[in-house]
Amino acid sequence: MNRFIEGEDRRQATLLPDSLEDYVTDDNPVRVIDVFIDELDLAAMGFAGVEPEATGRPIIQRRC
Repeated sequence: MNRFIEGEDRRQATLLPDSLEDYVTDDNPVRVIDVFIDELDLAAMGFAGVEPEATGRPIIQRRC
C-alpha cells in the first residue's frame, strides 16, 4: 500500500472540461435562454417537485 496520494496523470484525456461554462462565451445567446428559464414560475405552470424537501433535495416523483 502506498503511503501517499498520487495526483492525476496530466496526459489523461477527458471527455468534458471541468465545467460547461468553459464552452459558453459571455456573449453566447444561450445565456438569454438560461436567464429566461430561471425566471419561469414552474409551480404556477403545474410542475410537481418544485419546492425542495427539508434536506434541500428535490422531490422525486415516480410513475407506477
